[in-house]
Amino acid sequence: MYRDHTKTVNIGNLTIGGGNPIRIQSMTNTRTEDIPGTVAQILALEKAGCEIIRCTVPTMEAASALKEIKKQIHIPLVADIHFDYRLAIAAIENGADKVRVNPGNIGSRDRVEAVAKAAGERGIPIRVGVNGGSLSKEILEKYGGVTPEALVESAMQEVHVLEDVGFDNLVVSIKSSDVMLCAAAYRLMAEKSPYPLHVGITEAGTLYTGNIKSAAGLGLILGQGIGDTIRVSLTGSPIEEIKSAKTILRALGLRKEGVEVVSCPTCGRTKIDLISLANQVEDMVQDIPLSIKVAVMGCVVNGPGEARDADIGIAGGDREGLLIKKGQIIKKLPEDQLLPALREELLALVQA
Repeated sequence: MYRDHTKTVNIGNLTIGGGNPIRIQSMTNTRTEDIPGTVAQILALEKAGCEIIRCTVPTMEAASALKEIKKQIHIPLVADIHFDYRLAIAAIENGADKVRVNPGNIGSRDRVEAVAKAAGERGIPIRVGVNGGSLSKEILEKYGGVTPEALVESAMQEVHVLEDVGFDNLVVSIKSSDVMLCAAAYRLMAEKSPYPLHVGITEAGTLYTGNIKSAAGLGLILGQGIGDTIRVSLTGSPIEEIKSAKTILRALGLRKEGVEVVSCPTCGRTKIDLISLANQVEDMVQDIPLSIKVAVMGCVVNGPGEARDADIGIAGGDREGLLIKKGQIIKKLPEDQLLPALREELLALVQA
């Protein structure tokens, strides 16, 4: 697989690339200058499973805020920079574990060199980010618009700018909101570049649309063995990005951590409020530190059999239901006792 052979890059206390675990990333939507608000959001994201966090740095005040933010969080902090190379240097000086820049946007070679020098002195990587909106007029004319080849050529130009000033501690991202275009671009990039790749479908949309596009796109990309870090980009709470990313990685067999909830689609045999019950179970297991499968089934006819490969589960009946372990019926319970009984069993597994 491509990801087994990418260069290794250290981001704070994490190492990505070279076959290391795919890391989940998100971005704060607070004002970075608001230190308490930004820290609170990052801590909530940490609890949800975020492993790398990015903050925008549009001002010197924001760059300075990184120093105090770093003291209060526990995951690597990435500074997102646009245009002003001085903000990149200030972010590095204030403890950023990585900076995300587009060299073409920060100006002359001496400015790029100054950022590379600051990052090099502190041993932190630079993430080169390219998307359809950042392509030069020349590349757009050459390829007749935004194409996979155009995105890759643009990214490689930016990579070469940094390589030419002696810097190769790099991570690369190529973003598009077009799922198939994005997947094709990452495949081309993986063939051309040794650097670890940060992947995602940018501007994917709202919670509903964005999750579908992200699952489809990341499934295509990660399934080809491409990608070292991921972000699910949603118009919504960053917490939802983390939940979705974890689910996608588990669905692809790339993560084992966390409880996987499987549930049936309901049918005419269903006599309990399965939809509500399944959602409650999914919320309930978020804080359960187990790598197991939990089944929520709609009826007692097929429930035990279909849930046989689950570690534990519940199946509904007529205002009652069954508690099941490895396909074996353990208890029959009134409907309102199913959820508490399931949680009790899960907590017992945690303590075992």
